[in-house]
Amino acid sequence: MSAGHSSYVPSQGPMRWLDARLPLPRLLYDSFVAFPVPRNLNYAYTFGGILALMLAVQIISGVVLAMHYAANASLAFNSVESIMRDVNWGWLLRYMHANGASFFFIAVYLHMFRNFYYGSYKAPREVLYILGVVIFLLMMATAFMGYVLPWGQMSFWGATVITGFFTAFPFIGDPIQQLLLGGFAVDNATLNRFFALHYLLPFMIAGVVILHIWALHVTGQTNPTGVEIKSDRDTVPFTPHATVKDGLAMVVFLLVFAYFIFYMPNFLGHADNYVPANALKTPAHIVPEWYFLPFYAMLRAITFNIGPIDSKLGGVLVMFGSIIVLFFLPWLDTSRVRSTAFRPIYKIFFWIMIVDVIILGWLGSRPAEGIYPTLALIGTIYYFAHWLIILPVVGLIETPRRLPASISEAVLGPDLGVGTGTGKGAPPARAGAAPHNVA
Repeated sequence: MSAGHSSYVPSQGPMRWLDARLPLPRLLYDSFVAFPVPRNLNYAYTFGGILALMLAVQIISGVVLAMHYAANASLAFNSVESIMRDVNWGWLLRYMHANGASFFFIAVYLHMFRNFYYGSYKAPREVLYILGVVIFLLMMATAFMGYVLPWGQMSFWGATVITGFFTAFPFIGDPIQQLLLGGFAVDNATLNRFFALHYLLPFMIAGVVILHIWALHVTGQTNPTGVEIKSDRDTVPFTPHATVKDGLAMVVFLLVFAYFIFYMPNFLGHADNYVPANALKTPAHIVPEWYFLPFYAMLRAITFNIGPIDSKLGGVLVMFGSIIVLFFLPWLDTSRVRSTAFRPIYKIFFWIMIVDVIILGWLGSRPAEGIYPTLALIGTIYYFAHWLIILPVVGLIETPRRLPASISEAVLGPDLGVGTGTGKGAPPARAGAAPHNVA
């Protein structure tokens, strides 16, 4: 669904003057007031607004923190402590920013799982989905570089381990690592580079978010049934219907966020990062932040050589491959039905995949010894098998449940909705028209 001709007419003189020269009021009205959204959206669709809110929180708090932070290896740790103790409300800004990263990832993971469950990545929304994966990658890079800035033990050794991944690549690995480090070891030049990139990347994320929202308004919002909009009865205006729902979800999310800030601000952090960085003392167990743990488990799962590929390069390829595979989901999914709610077989495998990712996250926090690497290998194999084998094959052999003929039928029932739809599985298309349930 693409936006049609705008019907917005400014009611006040200054707004009419501005609209004739720069139609910003018209853009905001058409995008966030009159924009039609499916009438059956549930609260799983509110995380996009929550993510926009958290991005604003991170940028604003980060800019203020940057005013007081010293990007110098000998001063960084003490500057963070000074922010906590000497800057007015510095403790609040620091805890907002540190916990905000975790809550940003909580929201993005829930947003992604909703996307996977309801098949929001399918045609014609491939570009919208790919932009979302790009945002996820930029978030991961930003979060990693931000984790280095406090210059505690886990910051220092995390930077040492992560930048060491690039040395696994022949020929180009060492030059890339030296470019990131600014030398041959993690030191002052590394901290300066990471601070500059950590400050820059959120604004790049904001730019891609604008493209993401633009693509959403061109193709239109999906819905839990996966049925495309067929008439005006299927939609409601964005305001007040979606804004009220998004607003309530934001309030609840911010209440949980505030609880962590005020009552358990260090719960999601690591104790070793409250110790100044020491290049001569390695922590007993180097782990990344919790939101990287599933990928860290996949990295450590490869403990053997694969032909000419040694275990180190194999682990790095698997870790990066776990993200790259997500770019190809629109073409890996062969099912004609968009929503997993109408796919009884795939629904089972989907929830197994969710459990698998959670277990991988737990394994990433465990020492790389005993049975843990073996379990991580099993979880990694299933992760890739889900996307590369199960998703395409099940889409070909599965008989989906009957879809409603329209969104209004899904909400109001067959007697009040438009059309009834008959038959088992996906209803047949009308002659000369695209079937509404084809993804």
